[in-house]
Amino acid sequence: MRYPIAIEIGDEKTAYGVVVPDLPGCFSAGDTLDEAISNSEEAMLLWFHEDEPVAPPAASKIEDLRKRKEFKDRLWVLVSVDLSKLNDKAVRINVTIPERILHNIDAHVSAIGESRSGFLTRAAMATMATEHA
Repeated sequence: MRYPIAIEIGDEKTAYGVVVPDLPGCFSAGDTLDEAISNSEEAMLLWFHEDEPVAPPAASKIEDLRKRKEFKDRLWVLVSVDLSKLNDKAVRINVTIPERILHNIDAHVSAIGESRSGFLTRAAMATMATEHA
């Protein structure tokens, strides 16, 4: 889904401010223009990830938004937000693992009372968290 963002131009003393008009209360900022645009996707994902799930609203046309007084002199950019990043639905996959490792995984999960899928998911999340730290 692509949403227009309104960017208030920053300078050496002020960050670039971002507002997502179609998502009330969704805003972001960045020290550079690129950072402000990049941070806007994270802000949109957080907006959608609130406690109450919300259907994605339709995106407005930039031409219509530019006419609004509060967005005078703003820079406009369309930003894509990947809503599939919010989906926690389980998906069945087919993976190939050496038989010896699979036996070790199964013995381990049996001993701790966890499922193979749960263990692999937890291990993947832990690995990714460590690599991004």
